[in-house]
Amino acid sequence: MPTDDAAVAHPPGSATLRTIATIAGLGVTTVSKALKDAPDIGEATKARVRRIANEIGYRPNRAGVRLRTGRTNVISLVLSPHEELISFGLELIYGISEVLRGSSYHLVVTPHFLDRDTMAPIRYLVETKSADGVIFTRTSPDDERIAYLQRHGFPFVTHGRSALPEPHAFYDYDNEAFARMAVERLVTAGARRLALLEPSPALTFHRHTVDGFRAAVEAYGVSGEILAGIDLDTPVDAIVAEARRIALGPDRPDGFVLPGDVSAAAIVSAFQAEGLVIGRDYHIVAKQTLPILGMQMPAVGRIGEDIRLAGRELAALLLRAIAGEDPATLQAVEQPDATQRLRAAMQPVG
Repeated sequence: MPTDDAAVAHPPGSATLRTIATIAGLGVTTVSKALKDAPDIGEATKARVRRIANEIGYRPNRAGVRLRTGRTNVISLVLSPHEELISFGLELIYGISEVLRGSSYHLVVTPHFLDRDTMAPIRYLVETKSADGVIFTRTSPDDERIAYLQRHGFPFVTHGRSALPEPHAFYDYDNEAFARMAVERLVTAGARRLALLEPSPALTFHRHTVDGFRAAVEAYGVSGEILAGIDLDTPVDAIVAEARRIALGPDRPDGFVLPGDVSAAAIVSAFQAEGLVIGRDYHIVAKQTLPILGMQMPAVGRIGEDIRLAGRELAALLLRAIAGEDPATLQAVEQPDATQRLRAAMQPVG
């Protein structure tokens, strides 16, 4: 009978179920069932079969799997390349990958550029059946991608909520609470003329952020304005140019709520160029998605959003959606004050 030592000499990349069966001295059907974790196969046999499969570099034939099951074992992440989203995208991919590495699924990133049709990558995935499920970001209140995927019964989860009536799977961050918390900390630091760099008005979290900001400035009796002509999607050089103009103005804000790491760096850079000192002439509270913001600019107040955690949660929710769970049970919102779960915890202002 062949021994497991044969696995060591087998060339990787060409292994099949029959190869494993020959090495293990088992039938092909038994090997197949062991790799599928069938309940009628003993745990010792499953472990031995998996060990041999790993040693010889066995990989299931994805074309064959798709033909037999209709599954691709692929999850697609539709992600928009953008300056403010560089760290966001990396952390999101890392978190998703942490969950999927223990499954049969592979992650494929499908880029979507902001100046292109938002439906194009979604239609492609559905029409070509090139994934079993999709994760996408930049959710809008009446997001047509959600309605389209629901009509086609295609599993998905969104990073962000919508205002659509039919429940859908999502994972979100409480941006309204973030804005309220940021205003509170600025007021505590002595700021009285506050300004918000708003997210793109097309996105749902724009409404949440603006609502939280306006409610908080009213509650504290301070002035609050939305910075005109720029938003979180504005290129960094344009944010810097506008910030330098603001720095020279007679009614310059003395406190800024910034929902992104990159925008915070842009404001600080522009104000420094005009001789203004953070903590003395103005204060900032920014949403932090990577620890580097605090390392480079410790005077910036930071409220963390754990994007890696979001990636893990999105992946877990999508796997449950693929398994057929009710979308109404696949919804979660991260609170910004959950400091024990955040690698980038809240830091003091100024």
